[in-house]
Amino acid sequence: MVLLWGVSWPVTKLALASISPLWLASIRFGSAGLCLFGFVWWRGQLGRPPLADWPIVATMGFLQMMTFTGLGMIAMTRTDTSHAVLLAYTTPLWGVLVSWLALRQTPTRMQILALVVGLSGTMLICSPLEMDWNTPGTIMGSAFLLIGAVAWAVTIFHIRHHQWHTSPLALAPWQMMLAAIPLAVFAWMTEGAPVLTILDWHICAMLLFIGPVATSVCFVISAEQGRRLSVFAMSNFTLGVPLVGVASSWFFLGNHLTGLFAIGLALVLLGAILAAASGRSHPTPSIARAKQCRQEKISSASV
Repeated sequence: MVLLWGVSWPVTKLALASISPLWLASIRFGSAGLCLFGFVWWRGQLGRPPLADWPIVATMGFLQMMTFTGLGMIAMTRTDTSHAVLLAYTTPLWGVLVSWLALRQTPTRMQILALVVGLSGTMLICSPLEMDWNTPGTIMGSAFLLIGAVAWAVTIFHIRHHQWHTSPLALAPWQMMLAAIPLAVFAWMTEGAPVLTILDWHICAMLLFIGPVATSVCFVISAEQGRRLSVFAMSNFTLGVPLVGVASSWFFLGNHLTGLFAIGLALVLLGAILAAASGRSHPTPSIARAKQCRQEKISSASV
């Protein structure tokens, strides 16, 4: 998941030279969704999601896929890939705030330190010292990326606490189509009809990688493992994506990395690591209840 998602950022940047952002996002999820519909049907698991699972379908479709990806692709037309991938993956920092607000838990000292360190790196990367604020769209692009990161943090929290009635694999194609259709409508309204004459084999290869390969595999892995890991641990695993994304952007696109960007990158990653580490000592309510039930059974058996 980390490798595919990381490399998909520079590939997406290359594809954006020929395809508008919202159409690319729609094609990404539309093609991935169709592939997964076929795969789920082949496995005999295709069916309409039960009513109890529609909230998670909506959350992942509208927040993680449509909002995060749509805003991210628009932002990538206004900033370089290295800055885009790093700002988008400030998700662990916002995961601390989401868990704090949703569970009404007072943040620990380590969580506060994580926020201070991580947000310091974010502000450094978004500062006029690193970004040219006079360039049109720079501030808006950065804001879009941060909004997308918050949307993904909410999704990770919901994935962890949702009571699943259907497997993530069976729900994934519905989530992707739920994202692809509104993205296509917004694309038609704001970007006009798609231009298909530009689709040579290079573009087709990039679309194949961005959609059916990277998107299908990564979102299924994210949903499947998100049920088993804490919000902080799941967020921590995504830290490899900006590292792979920055490295592959430097290698394939020749992005210039400044010393100030490297400091900001280090602060963001350190803050995310601290956020993940702070979650280990604070199990989620469902995990705490399960441990309590096991302890009660052990005590009853002893008596």
